[in-house]
Amino acid sequence: MTCPRIQLTDCGPQLSRVVAGAWRMDSWNWSPQQRLDWIRGCIELGVTSFDHADIYGGYTVEGLFGEALALEPALRQRIELVTKTGIALTTPARPAHWIKHYNTRAAHIEASVENSLRALRTDWIDLLLIHRPSPLMDPDEIAGAFERLRSAGKVRHFGVSNFTPSQFAMLNARTPLVTNQIELSPLHREPLHDGRLDQATTLRTPPMIWSALGGGRLFGDAPEAQRTRAALEAVANTRGVSLETVVYAWIMRHPSGPLPLTGSQRLPAIAAAVAATRLELDEQEWFSIWQAAAGHEAP
Repeated sequence: MTCPRIQLTDCGPQLSRVVAGAWRMDSWNWSPQQRLDWIRGCIELGVTSFDHADIYGGYTVEGLFGEALALEPALRQRIELVTKTGIALTTPARPAHWIKHYNTRAAHIEASVENSLRALRTDWIDLLLIHRPSPLMDPDEIAGAFERLRSAGKVRHFGVSNFTPSQFAMLNARTPLVTNQIELSPLHREPLHDGRLDQATTLRTPPMIWSALGGGRLFGDAPEAQRTRAALEAVANTRGVSLETVVYAWIMRHPSGPLPLTGSQRLPAIAAAVAATRLELDEQEWFSIWQAAAGHEAP
């Protein structure tokens, strides 16, 4: 079973429908060879797109991934690298930051890309996202930085993360965006109703999805989680798949074409997400999960 691919807009990049998230890699305590084996294992599943951010692991994860990739540089031609910029953390790695803040100034974006290129040991980034919308962001300044990075061949495509529909529209009016990476799960359904997925469907900009499993809350003891798990297990038992596969299938059922991220170091867990690309829930199955999570039937 190989993960299919999806194109983000008519002129956007092709990514694997399931994206491997590397944000916890610093906690895996793996050698460079073990990290390389994980990258290879993802590729064997057809998961060729890897999600990063400059801040992950206190600004260390991109370097850990790049160190592994350097063991087999030819793999760079077989994968797509996604990274983000715009959040500034207080950490010894960035001594000039005395308060956590957002920075979408052109100088910060361009310096962040240079740091990511060095850390990832690559000549280009396939997709760069603004990580969080800043109240101070200037769309013209961001668009100028994007154009310079594109013209220099350093970044091929651009998008955003955690933007509202109006924020997305504001920046998209200045420079073409290919995705909005947002949180979505049975336990976080707001994008289904607040216009973000409507906008993605309208513009044909498939959204990337983080925290598909609810950040672990789905497996907790809260009544909402217990109800949702029961509904997921009912569908899983009927379909002969894992509960996790049903969650990913529930997300991918949306017509906007979501690309869920996995944050797991376990290849079987990534395979469970890939299996969801072959499972299409019908309306009643989908709404049985929605109803259990919401705690009431559809209005």
